Amino acid sequence: MLDSKLLEVLACPKCKGDLEYIADKNELRCQKCRLVYAVKDDIPIMLIDEAKGF
Repeated sequence: MLDSKLLEVLACPKCKGDLEYIADKNELRCQKCRLVYAVKDDIPIMLIDEAKGF
């Protein structure tokens, strides 16, 4: 589970939009770019090249 304060400051590295944390899949989603960023060991992997579409 990611810290709520961290979630408040995180933004999509591509468009700078808001991210939604999906706890059951352990990922962050950007609705604007339609990209998914993985969260591994409570660390968001915010690399555009490693993001997946949804």
